[in-house]
Amino acid sequence: MQSYINRYVAGELQQSLNNNPVTALIGPRQCGKSTLARHILQNRKDALFLDMELPSDMRKLGDPELFLQEHADKLICIDEVQLKPDLFPLLRALIDKDRRSGRFLILGSASRDLVRQSGETLAGRIHYIELTPFTWTELVSSADQRGLDFKKHWWRGGFPPAFLAKNDGQSDAWRRDMIQDYLSRDIPSFGFTIPMPTMARFWKMIAHYHGGLLNASKFGQSMDISHNTVRKYIDILEQTFMVRTLQPLTINLKKRMVKSPKIYLRDSGILHTLLEIDNMTELYGHPAFGSSWEGWCIEQLIGALPLWQPFFYRTSSGEEIDLVLIKGKKRLAFEIKASLTPHLSKGFADTIRVLKPESTRVVCPMTDPGYPITIGARVEGISECLKELNAFL
Repeated sequence: MQSYINRYVAGELQQSLNNNPVTALIGPRQCGKSTLARHILQNRKDALFLDMELPSDMRKLGDPELFLQEHADKLICIDEVQLKPDLFPLLRALIDKDRRSGRFLILGSASRDLVRQSGETLAGRIHYIELTPFTWTELVSSADQRGLDFKKHWWRGGFPPAFLAKNDGQSDAWRRDMIQDYLSRDIPSFGFTIPMPTMARFWKMIAHYHGGLLNASKFGQSMDISHNTVRKYIDILEQTFMVRTLQPLTINLKKRMVKSPKIYLRDSGILHTLLEIDNMTELYGHPAFGSSWEGWCIEQLIGALPLWQPFFYRTSSGEEIDLVLIKGKKRLAFEIKASLTPHLSKGFADTIRVLKPESTRVVCPMTDPGYPITIGARVEGISECLKELNAFL
């Protein structure tokens, strides 16, 4: 494995710096934002990097107008910008005086302040780019193929320190520390006042419901909180890229459709740590085995086609497709099975006739070449499936 993993948004980031006054690179902590920014800027003599977590760099912006005007000829990169939200009105004023491209690159850990402040003050001046932890596509395209196994990524998750750890024990230790830091430091820094034990319990409860329908009332009863509080907590976890709620696809049919979203932890490694699963062997026998595979695949598939909108399809009678990606009038359907010999439901063919997707794939944990399983549908491993999705970019 080479020391630097090429990130799929690198080209978009470079293009945005060439075309927009402000580029915002957002994503969870420790997903590689600073590493990517430094890699892009390493050969630019006009770049200035400030980290708002460093007291020395924070002091430089004691009088931000003076400092930024003195370096107006530079591309200024500000890391963890949500720690200084009062910068946004000043950035707007400076940009309106000189609207050239590539003035500011701001990095933020998906905070409420970052989204709200930049949305209010930098509209029309800023381009957002979301960076996730490592995806399987990025690892495959960047690595020596010998010894590279998707199961390692599935087990450890995509956060760089967790995936690149020397062994599984170190990876798990980092994930435990990350969970603790998120609860004790990140949540308060985002401006949310939630008792740490409450959010820890809530996060773990979501892990146990991973891949299931979101029932706010049921969650609330389990924790003795209101359904509105449940939705507030989920919103926080979504804003910080820890949780994904997958919305149901509603189409004009006579059939009754499921209206509740499904809920997933976005990183499989964090899921396994919250569920206290100690190793891959234990995962194989765990009740969460199938939902873990489903959630991991969904994140890889969504990441491969970022401009497509993700949904799931389910009727009240049980007809279901795990993931439907939509762009305009085009649809791609994915059924995800944690088995090398997947079996499809009796209503699968009827569901596909209703959805009329461009292609249908049954994704399972195999490395052999794919094969057709029914008319219009193929069984494929994740790597083969992701490779073929390049045709839809």
